[in-house]
Amino acid sequence: MFDNTSKKSLKVALIAGGTSGERPISLASKDGAKAALEEAGHEVIWLDPAEKSQLAALITDDFDVAFLALHGKGGEDGTIQGFLELAGIPYTGSGVASSAISIDKQKAKLFYQEHAIPTPRSTYIQRGQAYDPAQIVQQLGQKLVVKAATEGSSLGVYITEGQEELQQAIQDGLQIDTAVLIEQYIQGTELTVVVLGAGPTAEVLPIIEIIPQAASYDFDSKYAPGGSEHICPARLTPEQTTRIQQLAKAAHNALGCHGVSRTDFILDANDEAWTLETNTIPGMTATSLLPDAARAAGMTFPELCNRLIESAFEKANASNMSTSS
Repeated sequence: MFDNTSKKSLKVALIAGGTSGERPISLASKDGAKAALEEAGHEVIWLDPAEKSQLAALITDDFDVAFLALHGKGGEDGTIQGFLELAGIPYTGSGVASSAISIDKQKAKLFYQEHAIPTPRSTYIQRGQAYDPAQIVQQLGQKLVVKAATEGSSLGVYITEGQEELQQAIQDGLQIDTAVLIEQYIQGTELTVVVLGAGPTAEVLPIIEIIPQAASYDFDSKYAPGGSEHICPARLTPEQTTRIQQLAKAAHNALGCHGVSRTDFILDANDEAWTLETNTIPGMTATSLLPDAARAAGMTFPELCNRLIESAFEKANASNMSTSS
């Protein structure tokens, strides 16, 4: 059994950096998380998986827990999670299967649909697969969103109008990923919801309304200072708030998330809420949404980090009990 939550100060391996396209954001999240963890009284050692010797330290050193701030491939896809399980180190966030499903936008959609969670109509194209842009436009509409299937932080996301732009976006997307997801474009209010914990007792934090300065919530809108305005709690009716929070919790549990997730939504002009995607390692930069939602819930950043660590031990203990039985 892992009982290190009783210790006031833990030896924490802060894992960030890596080799994905989201490395710069991961490094920024590392700075925010490191300061919060140290303020909470923990000994924090940053390890970068881009360096094999630092990965080896996870096996040779005696860490109490791993705190994941590793975004993108290698971090949110179950890879580092599997490594940590083999090493016997509790870690924050979701497990191997949940991480692998959630990072793949097409697979996540299948789970949304299975659990009656509304999500935009879409199609999926793999590299080397034949496709007809005219047919896609006819099925889904003139204005579409093309997404690299397993990228995050709005990397490889294109909003297109008509066949020519769609064709170019598919080609561009398939240069950075092995598949693309093509969704119908839905105009409306952009919202995001953080869920903490797991299962029926998971806690839903106040909804954040996002007002990007650009035409869409792109990479610069997410991470550049002044790139977007965050309103929390979002300007919604009590009924809308309840419904969207319920959807966020449903998405979190449908994907088997643990510890923390952040699910993005669009609320259209007809008051329909559409689930876009779920992030299992939300950013922890100065402009990130997770710390904003925690503050709105009356939780400091160090308190949030401790909450994630507690959840890591809960997950490890549950897994240990399952294995022993």
